[in-house]
Amino acid sequence: MAKGKDQLRFLFWLLLVSIGFFIGKKWQQSIISPPIEVRQSNEKPAKAIQISSKEERETLLGFNNSERATIQLFEKSAPSVCFITTSNFRRDFLSRNVMEIPRGTGSGFVWDTKGHIITNYHVIQGADRAQVTLSDRKTYQAELIGIAPEKDLAVLKIDAPVSVLIPIPVGRSNNLQVGQSVFAIGNPFGLDQTLTTGIVSALGREIESVSGAPIRDVIQTDAAINPGNSGGPLLDSSGRLIGVNTAIYSPSGASAGIGFSIPVDAVSWVIPELIAYGKIKRPSLGVELARQQITERLGIEGALIIDVIRNSGAEKAGVRPTMRNRRGGIELGDIIIGIDQEEITNNDEVLLALEKYQAGEKIVLTVLRDEQKIELFLRLDENK
Repeated sequence: MAKGKDQLRFLFWLLLVSIGFFIGKKWQQSIISPPIEVRQSNEKPAKAIQISSKEERETLLGFNNSERATIQLFEKSAPSVCFITTSNFRRDFLSRNVMEIPRGTGSGFVWDTKGHIITNYHVIQGADRAQVTLSDRKTYQAELIGIAPEKDLAVLKIDAPVSVLIPIPVGRSNNLQVGQSVFAIGNPFGLDQTLTTGIVSALGREIESVSGAPIRDVIQTDAAINPGNSGGPLLDSSGRLIGVNTAIYSPSGASAGIGFSIPVDAVSWVIPELIAYGKIKRPSLGVELARQQITERLGIEGALIIDVIRNSGAEKAGVRPTMRNRRGGIELGDIIIGIDQEEITNNDEVLLALEKYQAGEKIVLTVLRDEQKIELFLRLDENK
């Protein structure tokens, strides 16, 4: 009998302890968060949790400032980039029917609202037909307007609505710095609208063009440039054109971290001539100028002559290039400070001044030599 009472007493205390445990647990939850009934009230959700802008959505998705800037750059620039396909016509030996055979692909970009498309010369070299596909996926037949094999540049023209022709903003390349961020958009291996990123790896490189002539002051970048990227734009962090992707350095033909782009300063004076004349007609002094950054570093105001082309008008006029003396030191060449009556303070002003002349005309070239001002009479050469 006593044993039965002990068991009932044990069960009674066990029940009390269990009730106390559950009551305590419930009380603790009520302190940490409000009751479910309160959170399921008829009140409208707070505005703070509503996503009202694209920037807020990206922030909530975890994009940092750098990622957002890259996304915005691509969205802004991609409509200016196009996909170029080329083909050749071949006559069948037996049936004598003419067939169209695909030749290759490349990239390009919109230059203006008149339908001019810029690409590399080697993209369309030897092709009988070229088609341009814009970002809206519509394809247009392209007309070849002008070529500059020595600069590996070409201009096509398409008849497209102005609303879909979005010119790419043009920047500068004479103020680039090694290490700054760059972005390449193109169609590698036929995969359109592809973005790759990197930095300016080096400046002042020299590569050989399709014609065999050297292209100087080329931009070297580690942004992935693969077959099909040729002719696409190289952009700075503001989305401005700073170069035209033209080549890769790789034994396998795929990107190995070394790509080259034609500087936009060269593009800016070549393209208007190709549009107007179909080729480069600007006359030449017959000299090679030092990069603007070098002259600025040396504190020189003018255009420093690095080399003089053999048998050119400059050589006949007695223009002096930069050279090494017998002791191994560098002796600076002539510094161009004037063309006729126009003052020259940098390389760009030399190019602008030459736009007023034709090959064969004579000019007065004013140079600074050993701190002495000298006037030389020079006959302009045809730019080959």
